[in-house]
Amino acid sequence: MIGVDLAKSVFQLHGASMTGQPTFRKKLSRQGFAEFMAKQPPTIVVMEACGSAHYWAREMSRRGHEVKLIAPRYVKPFVKRQKNDAADAEAIVIAAQRPEMRFVEPKSAEQQSRTILFGARERLVHQRTELVNALRACLYEFGHVVPLGIHQLGRIKGILDEPNSDLPELMREECGDLIKQIAEKTVRIDARTAKIKALAAEADTARRLQTIPGVGPLTALAVEAFAPPMESFRCGRDFAAWLGLVPRQFSSGGKERLGRVSKAGQSDIRRLLFIGAMSRLNWLGRKSIPEGSWLARIAARKPRMLVAIALANKMARTIWAMLTKNEDYRDSAQAAAA
Repeated sequence: MIGVDLAKSVFQLHGASMTGQPTFRKKLSRQGFAEFMAKQPPTIVVMEACGSAHYWAREMSRRGHEVKLIAPRYVKPFVKRQKNDAADAEAIVIAAQRPEMRFVEPKSAEQQSRTILFGARERLVHQRTELVNALRACLYEFGHVVPLGIHQLGRIKGILDEPNSDLPELMREECGDLIKQIAEKTVRIDARTAKIKALAAEADTARRLQTIPGVGPLTALAVEAFAPPMESFRCGRDFAAWLGLVPRQFSSGGKERLGRVSKAGQSDIRRLLFIGAMSRLNWLGRKSIPEGSWLARIAARKPRMLVAIALANKMARTIWAMLTKNEDYRDSAQAAAA
């Protein structure tokens, strides 16, 4: 087993037998690392799931090695005293030899490309939100209070274009420039949204997932891009826990104490599932909820935010069941009626 502490230029390697006995320690350049691993017989290569890890996982697999990726937070407890590259590489090997260790599934080049597309869209949305808030702040300095939301942009334009307004001309010019920047961001966001929808329409799995109420093309493609194979989870609850949609536990002495949702998982899918759940609980989405169903009963006695979390959890478990069993979505209420 070879543990690799990845870096941009200098890689630290720690070789060990399967019983844990150290065999070598090496510090290699990027080129030297590739050449050294090409000469090694097929072995287990372990790396932290950090920057460039998925690329190197694919490269090592092409050379016949078995690759395992570990989340950095699971490696940290095994670092002995001082932190340095050699200690990190050794800790990676020690962590990987634990029988209960959980590993990260390497991503394909196509999956990574889709995650970059999602990240680009998310970054543009954040930048547009920043510009809208800057525009609202400018108007607030002159006594105009505008509510939150991109849909308030028309109201802002009306304030700036008002003929008898007391706003200075220089201030109007700067606000006009902000509006142009917001329009540019919106065009880029719409282009990436259209690209995501086109990719979701091409993939059979994404099309099937969109039959789940509350799951749209963005959520369906996000599952394909960010989630590992569903076979790596024992049950739907494990997938929901991986997304951070289960309560945090503070249990001790046989007494169970549950807190808020952990949020200790994949944030992109979790956020989209929550948005989809909220869309089913608004005034328009409630019309499609059958009377007497699980969702109708819990919505009648619990706060809306809590119901949304519970529904997002159920959607995650439904996704796991559909993908592992290779089945289409079946509405439980309609199935019971049949």
